Amino acid sequence: MVDILHKVGIKSPVAEVYSALTTPEGLSAWWTTDTQGKGNDIGGVLQFRFAAGGFDMKVLELEQGKRVLWEAVDGPQEWIGTHVRWDLEQVDDYTVILFKHEGWKEPVEFMHHCSTKWAVFLMSLKSLVETGKGAPDPHDVKIDNWN
Repeated sequence: MVDILHKVGIKSPVAEVYSALTTPEGLSAWWTTDTQGKGNDIGGVLQFRFAAGGFDMKVLELEQGKRVLWEAVDGPQEWIGTHVRWDLEQVDDYTVILFKHEGWKEPVEFMHHCSTKWAVFLMSLKSLVETGKGAPDPHDVKIDNWN
């Protein structure tokens, strides 16, 4: 198994970042404007839709201001059964995110694309929380034929 790993610091209280990761309004402001579902209930399912397709994430774990954990339950075959983990920590004026998209069976070309897109969307999250404006799909940086 292989994982996508990223770290980003956001100049903000951890509660603001946590909210952007657990509410449809927050998620749609930095990831994709077409976001539905319940992100603040364990067992809830979030639906994310993009021009190139979409996926559903089941909320497995929520620890206020500390952790959010999802499982991909529908979408691209490579994603099914993988987990997306957001570990949060307040360090001085910053919320530090340790991001992990874990459980990929192998490092296929699509994984390379997803790693770059996760970085793009993490920067969108940072921008949303720090400035009030993110760059969710369809306004995100396009990187290749998968968008």
